[in-house]
Amino acid sequence: MPTNAPAPTAERVGGTPSAGALTDVTASDSALRRFLHGLPGVDAVGLEARAASLGTRSIKTTAKAYAIDLAISMVDLTTLEGADTPGKVRALGAKAVHPDPTDRTAPSTAAVCVYPDMVATAKAAVAGSGVKVASVATAFPAGRAALDVKLADVREAVAAGADEIDMVIDRGAFLAGRYLKVYDEIVAVREACGTSARLKVIFETGELSTYDNIRRASWLGMLAGADFIKTSTGKVAVNATPANTLLMLEAVRDFRAQTGVQVGVKPAGGIRTSKDAVKFLVLVNETVGEDWLDSHWFRFGASSLLNDLLMQRQRLATGRYSGPDYVTVD
Repeated sequence: MPTNAPAPTAERVGGTPSAGALTDVTASDSALRRFLHGLPGVDAVGLEARAASLGTRSIKTTAKAYAIDLAISMVDLTTLEGADTPGKVRALGAKAVHPDPTDRTAPSTAAVCVYPDMVATAKAAVAGSGVKVASVATAFPAGRAALDVKLADVREAVAAGADEIDMVIDRGAFLAGRYLKVYDEIVAVREACGTSARLKVIFETGELSTYDNIRRASWLGMLAGADFIKTSTGKVAVNATPANTLLMLEAVRDFRAQTGVQVGVKPAGGIRTSKDAVKFLVLVNETVGEDWLDSHWFRFGASSLLNDLLMQRQRLATGRYSGPDYVTVD
């Protein structure tokens, strides 16, 4: 399953790719606007038809078992509720490290995702494992706060040990066409992450209204230094869909072809079943190839998805479905 894109070789300088082709497009608000509005328009019918077609691929037996384990390893196990407690976060961390306590061959998840005030608790819960701690930040989920407040949010999470920061863009500024403001905020957050935390940039695709806006936001985020581009917060009615994820995968493919810089993709919200997860993995394989079939470059933002993956994994191993008490209810 090879990809035709070149290997990721370029490094980032000051938030933008060091490859010279795109360094001028962020020089001014007008230059950035011309670039983003000069991107090819999205064929919505074609995009949705291709996403639907890839979703019909049948994966069985050994390939299905591989896909389920791969999906488990890509989950950002998430709790983002006002009622989160240290005990709940510790339990979630333990589940991330050993998703199935009865079967230690089950892979760990990629990360645990929490609010900044729970980072230290999550960090202690996953200590000694390969599980990362991700923290939402920048006035998640609305992103309606002054920049200094957003940056303080980020610095608090990084100081507490966050390995990854999931920031939200200012959708109001983006929809008003203030692209340079959004770009500058992402660059500032990237700098606040320092060298210790990777940055995921959340677009809240359900609020961007059009596929053209999702394509523009994808390129804007990547130009500003995103390590990942992410669909959603999971807090609105429309979250990750096969079509908007396919569009973002096409964007990271084209960005790497032009700059040499590889950027990850994270669909989040509404992905609840193994069947759904496998469909998304097919999208990845058929659009960007094996280079992205790894938790370093593709993630699922989810809470309930892991339980269904574990149930399906146990069914493949034993030939029967487990009872409702087989997995914990988070």
